[in-house]
Amino acid sequence: MRCVLQEGRGKADAIRTALKIVNAQAVVIMDADFTYPANRVFELLSLLGQCDEVIGARLRPEPGAQGLVFKFGNWVLTKFFNLIFGTKISDVLSGMYAVRTEALEGLEKSSQGFGIESEIAAHIVSTGGSICEVPIEYRRRVGRKKLGVRHGLHIAFDMMRLAFRYNPTFFTFLIASLMAIPGLLIAGWVAYRWIFLGVKHYVWGIIGVTLASVGMLSGIMAILSLYLKRMEIRLLRQIKQIAKRRH
Repeated sequence: MRCVLQEGRGKADAIRTALKIVNAQAVVIMDADFTYPANRVFELLSLLGQCDEVIGARLRPEPGAQGLVFKFGNWVLTKFFNLIFGTKISDVLSGMYAVRTEALEGLEKSSQGFGIESEIAAHIVSTGGSICEVPIEYRRRVGRKKLGVRHGLHIAFDMMRLAFRYNPTFFTFLIASLMAIPGLLIAGWVAYRWIFLGVKHYVWGIIGVTLASVGMLSGIMAILSLYLKRMEIRLLRQIKQIAKRRH
């Protein structure tokens, strides 16, 4: 066993330090707070021949191990990740996973704290890698839980940054699509005043229709960019599979 003093502070820097010094084809990362079952490590490693990252999905928590706020936050963040990157992961923020070190080449490592799990998964998916899951148990933490609501907000912010980095077109059009909300509100107000009060607001009507049209068009473009990104990921996976067969 080798004990290394990490660079920086926090979980993300600890994982980055480990990835920098590790000299192996694969690495298993696991929170050391008794919540994750260490006896499932070999099961995770056995599946690395089929995919680039194997996540231990916390689908079998013991009673009291996960609070309702914790479960809901994890569900929302995982769904948000799946929407952005076109995956079908059930627990992207699990603190126990195995990953091929080769699949981490080029990882920019910009997330802080608990967002490192989503960053690793985003990098693997966006570079044509594959992710699979193994259902694992999840126990009560020994000691005080560090993860709180503010950490969830930080993770959500990190995912937004990942969305901009790996799919900037989607992110830009998604933000632009929000213009449809004030546009529809203004258009509805103008229509109400015209129909029921007989008052006409031409300028506001033009502004409302313009904002709503631009917003809805941007929403359509955001959806289109998602499909294009997923097509790119599928093509990258096909190229990787062909390269493996040749070797």
